[in-house]
Amino acid sequence: MYLEIVSPEATLFSGEVTSVSVPGINGEFQMLNNHAPIVSLLQEGKVRVDGDMDIEEDYASKFSKDPDGRTVLHISSGTIEMKDNKVIVLAD
Repeated sequence: MYLEIVSPEATLFSGEVTSVSVPGINGEFQMLNNHAPIVSLLQEGKVRVDGDMDIEEDYASKFSKDPDGRTVLHISSGTIEMKDNKVIVLAD
């Protein structure tokens, strides 16, 4: 699936990934390939991404790695939309 992570400053990442886990307002949930369409609000927490992410050097400091190898971005709040195998995370 294709993932875009957009902040007020810039597009932090855009590319193919295996899965995305996000901190929804009713709890964390994960999206895999061909997930049903969804729009949800996000609360403070971690966006966790599985896949080989090529992050631009300018934004690499915003990301970290979990002990299990997933790439992590801490957010304050946001919105997520999944449709037609494309995930867009609007993150604050």
